[in-house]
Parts: sequence; structure tokens; C-alpha cells
Amino acid sequence: MEARDTPIPVPALATEPRFAQCLREQLEEEQLLDRRYQLQKMPGGCVALPVLEEKLSQLWLPQEMPCELVWIQNPVPSRAARRQTPAQKLRDELRRLLGESWSEELERDVPHAWQRHKDLVLLSEDSFKAAVWEKLGPVLWETVASALGAQRLARRGRVLPNGMRSPRVTLLLGQDGWVEHVDNGIRYTFDVTKCMFSPGNITEKLRVASLPCSGEVLVDLYAGIGYFTLPYLVHAAAAFAHACEWNSHAVEALRRNLVLNGVQDRCCVHHGDNRQLELRDVADRVNLGLIPSSEEGWPVACRVLKKRTGGILHIHHNVETLPTTAPLQTPVLLAEQASPEGKDCNGEAWHPMEDREKETQGARIRPEWQRWAEGTAARIGGLLAELHGQPWHTSILHIEAVKSYAPHVHHLVLDLECRPTLPT
Repeated sequence: MEARDTPIPVPALATEPRFAQCLREQLEEEQLLDRRYQLQKMPGGCVALPVLEEKLSQLWLPQEMPCELVWIQNPVPSRAARRQTPAQKLRDELRRLLGESWSEELERDVPHAWQRHKDLVLLSEDSFKAAVWEKLGPVLWETVASALGAQRLARRGRVLPNGMRSPRVTLLLGQDGWVEHVDNGIRYTFDVTKCMFSPGNITEKLRVASLPCSGEVLVDLYAGIGYFTLPYLVHAAAAFAHACEWNSHAVEALRRNLVLNGVQDRCCVHHGDNRQLELRDVADRVNLGLIPSSEEGWPVACRVLKKRTGGILHIHHNVETLPTTAPLQTPVLLAEQASPEGKDCNGEAWHPMEDREKETQGARIRPEWQRWAEGTAARIGGLLAELHGQPWHTSILHIEAVKSYAPHVHHLVLDLECRPTLPT
């Protein structure tokens, strides 16, 4: 049995039952009682009252009652301890492990939040940095895992600047980093020590899942482990997907995820630099899910769009918003910016999104977002005209604010409709 499954003995004062209440009151008054554990009956009929291990040097044996120091081998958590949050439990277990070495500085070094992937907990990079933790060796990670109800532990580092957003993650406890995560009914498996997973993009994955893509061919230029490829295939009913990815670890996870979700026959994985992609004239829809900018993929996206009918680009980008006290511009219905050709029989602006999307189009759009979208639409239109030797029309369908990375930096997605201009 591993050490983290073995209860750690706790010190206690044992006395006769008739003295237990009096002893309890004295220990509480001196703040020596360990409230994390219940009083327990000992062999021979005595009652053991748990005391704080880090305060053993302050412990006294009262003269007015029979009493001795013992160790409870299988301590039972108190009701209050069972109501503790995981963060509180972690702090208390570490405090008990360090005893008199505990300090406020160390308490600030203990994480209050983490990512959980079933039996694996991924700690933040700014936790457990003090030198004292390293001296504890494996017992530290066994204690942390036990407190958090985990079997494996890893700690996140900074993303490597290698163009692949590879995580610098260290496995602290356990044999491998493969985990499974479920979002909106889609199963993702990946190795946390080799691949990134961004739970903050769940709103965009849900939006993608609601798009009307039946019968369409998708090209996902930055597929990763399938963050967006899978929602398009599983929920949005895309007929086929071309998933492009150059990180070999992500490709391995992507192939596994396609099989896990039963869509491997509707996807072709292109392993390598998408700028060298040989696909042409195949896509009804292109996903460019790379931040801070997917600009390098814009020419590729233009090449893979169907040249006779065009399609829709979903362009991710981080946009900086200047701080201002001025009110946001008047709400804009983005569908009003559709091309003159994009009208229905009643003269209303056409929009391919479902009703749920139409309801959200009146959200306030910041001027910087609008300027970025208009500039991007113009540049894409120029790339398409140069590529095909004829004018193309680009229409802003929607601007989605996914999340903010800083007070004035927002991750946006522009839904841009691109169509060849028909001869008059």
C-alpha cells in the first residue's frame, strides 16, 4: 500500500472518561486541541483527545487528573473537518506535516485552486516554491495527493516558446500524465505533460457545437487535440473535417480523441506545418483557432475555401482595447453589416446562425473590436481577390468575445463570410 493511503498517527492526551470533558475545556482554552479529529476511545476504556502536533512543545500534563501522551493510529476526522473545503484540508494537512516550521509565508505558498482531471491534480506554477518543500521529498506530494483525493500530481510551468504552445509540466506523483476530460458530452484524452488544455474556451466550443454545419466540409488549421474539430463533427454535424496540427504529441491525442468519439472515419489528420498544406478548394468553413494571432494562416484559409461558393472563416485574435471612460458605442446588430447580396426575400439581412445566435447579436461591440473586424475583412477580401483574380465580398457575421487575458486584452472570434462576386 502506498504511503498516501496509510493514515498518519496524531498525538493525543488520554484520560479516564470522567475527566474527558474537563481536559477538553482546558485544551480548548490553551488552543491545543486538534479540532480536525474526533475524540476516540482507547483500549482499556480511556478517551484520547487529539492535540496539535506543532504545539507539542507547549503541551502540559495536568496534575489534577490521570493523563498520558499517546498516538492515535487511525484518527477519525471530525464533522467540521469533513465539511472543510479541499483547500482548507490541504493547508491543515501541510501544517500538521511541518509542525513548528509552519509559517504565514509557507501558507501563502500553498495553492488555493488547481485543475482536476479525475485522479490527477494539476497544480499552478506559483505553488510550493519555498526551499523547505523540496527538503520534504516524496512525502510532500503524497500528503498533497491524499488531502486532495488524488492519485497523481503534476505542476504546471510556463508555456515553452517553441511555436507549439507546449506546456512545461512536471509529473510529481504517478507514472504517466494521460488524463481524460469531458466537455459538452465530448471526450478528450491527452498527456498533461505534453499538451495544453484550455477550459476557458468552453463557451466558444459550445457556440461552435451549435452552428448549422450539416453537409459541410471543415478545415481546422490549428486543431491541437481536437478542441474545435470534435464539436464541429460531433454536435454541429459537419460532414467531414481536415484537422491540421504540427505538434506530434497533440496529433497523437487528436487521433485517440477521434476514435474515442467515434468520428475517425469523418476526419483526415494532416500532421505538419499548415503553411505547406496541399489542400485547395475544399472547405465550406475554416477554423483559425490560434492566439494571440492566426494571421499567418489567413492565406492558407483563403486557398482551402471553395473557389466557386466560398464559405465562412472563424478567425481568432487577441485585440487590445484602450482604457476609456467613454460609453461603448451604440449596440450594433452585426447582421446589418452583411453584403447587399446577403438579403432574403423580405430585404432583411441574412445570417446563417441559429436563433440563439441572433438573440446575442445585439451585444455591445467595442470600437476597437469593430475596427479590427473591418480591417481583417478588408485584408481577407484582398487576399481572396489576388488569389482568384476576381473580386470577393466579405461580410462580418458575428464578433464573439471569448475571454479577457488582461484588463484591456480580449480573445475574440470573428465569423467572416467570404463569397466570390457574381458577374453582373
